[in-house]
Amino acid sequence: MTDADLPLRTATPDDFPKASALLFALFHRALDQEAQDLDRRVWEADRALVVTDGPDVVGHAAALTRELTVPGAVLPAAHVTGVGVAPTHRRRGLLTRLMHRQLRDVRDAGREPIAVLWASEARIYPRFGYGLASTRLELAIDNRQVTLPAATAPPRLRAGTPADLLPELTKVYDTLRPERPGWSSRDEAGWATVVADLAIYREGATERRAVVHEGDGGIDGYAMWRTKSGWTNTGPNAEVHVTEIAAANPVAYAALWRFLLGIDLARRVMYGFAAVDDPLLHMVDDAPRLDTHLSDGLWVRVVDLPAALAARRYTAPFDVVLDVSDPLLPENAGRWRVAGGPGGATCERTDAAADLACDIVDVGAAYLGGTSLAALAGAGRVRELRPGAVNAASTAFGWHRMPISPEVF
Repeated sequence: MTDADLPLRTATPDDFPKASALLFALFHRALDQEAQDLDRRVWEADRALVVTDGPDVVGHAAALTRELTVPGAVLPAAHVTGVGVAPTHRRRGLLTRLMHRQLRDVRDAGREPIAVLWASEARIYPRFGYGLASTRLELAIDNRQVTLPAATAPPRLRAGTPADLLPELTKVYDTLRPERPGWSSRDEAGWATVVADLAIYREGATERRAVVHEGDGGIDGYAMWRTKSGWTNTGPNAEVHVTEIAAANPVAYAALWRFLLGIDLARRVMYGFAAVDDPLLHMVDDAPRLDTHLSDGLWVRVVDLPAALAARRYTAPFDVVLDVSDPLLPENAGRWRVAGGPGGATCERTDAAADLACDIVDVGAAYLGGTSLAALAGAGRVRELRPGAVNAASTAFGWHRMPISPEVF
């Protein structure tokens, strides 16, 4: 039997142990029963694909059924995860088979106009039509070098474990989510993975802790973090590892950051999920001391182009004809007239002359408003066929908040 003949099928619940063991090995993690049990809670057998070689699972790709906030809307989105092939079966086309089958399954189901993922290796996924739709800042803050404006009143903060504060965390998150492009819905199982405190994930740090901020209208912000002890010849040198922070207003956000930057015996505060327009950049007195590093975030694959482009909102009125190429999902290929603005949009096939030409990768990259069509045109990826079309479309596709995903799924 050749690799092209190896069975590729929808998983069954019985496949989970072997699929999980494969993924733990691929991502260089020690097999852990608690972590497997947690993963099983979100794994959907009917949305997972496996390639088998005899009794072994040698390839896997899954999708989670969740929603994603996009500019002006909340959409069903296939959250792709757990993609990998056993090292004994690499470079034989199994990944391509898995990704092609998954895209076709999502398209044929007709429920989700887009798919999203985090890429362990960025060069892989453009081959399957995914575009880099958001970037993030990783912060490594020397807390002795930055200062926030003084509070006008003592903050009302309450600390505890994430599990104890889960109702408050959930309420804040669900209140903010509809306005935050890149945020995903979380059901009970999803929250369980967010607040889980397994020893395998601590890497020498403490258990995860949480703090909530209470404003005049109730709880309006929270943060979760760990600390990692450290000492030098000159004194304490601990680190604070912030895993998530969210707030409904500037007062709550500043109060939470004052708390995190002021934890005793700590000298560095690390945070890996700041948006490129994060308010903290403009709150501190010396932004370069935040020591930012730009990294990739969500990758978006437009699966149903007319549904996806009609579902989101746009910052300004526009009317443009796109000529789109999509070799994997030919239903998306061709010329589309997209017209709309802040109140809604339409996307329909047309025989009119194209204003812009691009690949489906570029539509995905621009979809969340975090990658401008003008930048893609500057890189030669979007071609302007009518003078002025790039500027108008780029403005419309932008958004007032840059997209950011607060979690890796």
